[in-house]
Amino acid sequence: MSKTSSLTAIGTDAVALAKKKGAGEACAGVHRVREISIDWRDGRLEKVHEATTRGLSLRLFVDGRYAAASTSDLRPEALEAFVQESIAVARTLAKDPFRALPEPALYAGQAAVDLKIHDARYAEVSPEKRLRLAKEIEAACRAVPGHESINSVTSGVSDILSETALVCSNGFTGSRADTQFWAGAEVSAKDPDGRKPQEWAYMGRRFVAELPSAMEIGTEAAKRALARIGSKKSESAVLPMVLDNRAGGRLVGALFQALSGGTLQQKRSFLEGKLGQEIGSARLDVTDDPLLPKGLASRLYDGEGMAARRRPIFTAGALKSYFLDTYYARKLKVSPTTGGQSNLAWTLGAKSKEELVADVKDGILVTGFLGGNSNSATGDFSFGVAGFRVHDGKLAEPVSEMNIAGNHLELWKRLQAVGNDPYPYSSSRTPTLVFDGVQFAGT
Repeated sequence: MSKTSSLTAIGTDAVALAKKKGAGEACAGVHRVREISIDWRDGRLEKVHEATTRGLSLRLFVDGRYAAASTSDLRPEALEAFVQESIAVARTLAKDPFRALPEPALYAGQAAVDLKIHDARYAEVSPEKRLRLAKEIEAACRAVPGHESINSVTSGVSDILSETALVCSNGFTGSRADTQFWAGAEVSAKDPDGRKPQEWAYMGRRFVAELPSAMEIGTEAAKRALARIGSKKSESAVLPMVLDNRAGGRLVGALFQALSGGTLQQKRSFLEGKLGQEIGSARLDVTDDPLLPKGLASRLYDGEGMAARRRPIFTAGALKSYFLDTYYARKLKVSPTTGGQSNLAWTLGAKSKEELVADVKDGILVTGFLGGNSNSATGDFSFGVAGFRVHDGKLAEPVSEMNIAGNHLELWKRLQAVGNDPYPYSSSRTPTLVFDGVQFAGT
């Protein structure tokens, strides 16, 4: 029996037991996760972490009442006691007419594709290989021009094997195994004024053979840190903003948090009631794509078992869909879509980041966010930013301790250009974005 098959068997037994003990319906999620990480700091091993966890989460529907419970004790005798106690708790709760398993029709139509999310060579990654990679990344950091100004380097290597199964009493059974491999470094530099600017580079893939080289990772981290030397505030102004693809996920995440069912139902979303309306410029064109091969958030079904489908979120600036699980969809009296975001697929432009920067006469390239917040109810935001001034299409002095502020409903209509470079190490896959007329606050 395969490992995922054994998890499916545990889930099947738990659901059957719940029905026997009095639940009308039940759904069990079972997981086994193995995580290993190594931190190497300034020429010495700093930390090794290895953990294997397993557990079961159970959703119970009892006489119109709903309860969710979890346990890490999967022994048969322990599960029986756990299920019985959980059902007893459920009976004490108030009835909720909106709580139910998805309609079985929502399970149908699961894509017959290989998502390529599991590396069969996972077991071949030895402790020696992890340690060697961490050492090589530090060496690459310390080999870049200007390395004399590096203060400290912490390199890290990690990997994860996740196996899950989902069993629902009204006809759904699914399982999956997936892997991820990550490597990177955090570098601090010596600034003449005594500050220690820091930067990082972490890169991850589903398959270990596709990880970028230690040289690429280390060089990226060190160059970013050294480029921060001499950072200072620039003057306050309304300027074009070129948003680096690596940093873009923060801004995109702030926009997408207003698309969740809970936020909409509780009247805390500035996008409530705006389906079909223009939220951004025509260049805001994004699809949620759970079926992307090797994607970091790819899936054949979501957390409720609903079949995963590609779904346009913004088309030429117009809002086309929300993220609605079955519970909030029932409350809102609409059809469910899916409970949360997967991989984002952008309609890309033709230019690279360098070409987009070259088009800017006077502006700021933002390479990172430093704190801040975004209000999902109003759309107002304020973020600290760091990056570089742009003069006549060329990068100039580094800037930091600046802020951008505004409202999403205004900002995204100022989206002027989209790059050809989706960031591969995040499920948001954000390309370089160019906005016109952004308010920067500095000196």
